[in-house]
Amino acid sequence: MNALELLKDQHDEVDELLKKIEKEDDHDRKRELFAMMADKLAAHAAIEEKLFYPAVFAKQTEEILRESTEEHLQIKRVLADMMELDVDDEQFDAKLSVIKEEITHHAREEEEGELFPKVKKLFDAGDLEGLADEMQVMFDTLMAENPRMQVPNETEHAAPL
Repeated sequence: MNALELLKDQHDEVDELLKKIEKEDDHDRKRELFAMMADKLAAHAAIEEKLFYPAVFAKQTEEILRESTEEHLQIKRVLADMMELDVDDEQFDAKLSVIKEEITHHAREEEEGELFPKVKKLFDAGDLEGLADEMQVMFDTLMAENPRMQVPNETEHAAPL
């Protein structure tokens, strides 16, 4: 698996969790699904910001990577707001819709639609495979630590490149 496939698989997992959260009527299960989604999203953003974006930084990718870190900041802000709400709060579902739109735009249109094709052309397949291994290790480590709990501390500025 290469880094692009890993990230796309993670995008798919977050999308599936978002759909389940939207459909869930049981508050305890909805809270549990939200925590899973928030952890996956936080860990995903961390591996992109700390490993993937720096590894694929080039003149041809710089603009989209800068925009991506700003989109991460927006998503983290909404996620932090959601973490302060009960899942039965009337604002929770509204914020869920907003975060879903933000994630869809960022992951599917910007990353998969624009960034990934550039990365495929610019970087060696072997390098992208090695990067995937490093990203998976970091993701797994982060997932063991409730990464969503770090999100409120990451809402002031976009991550540096």
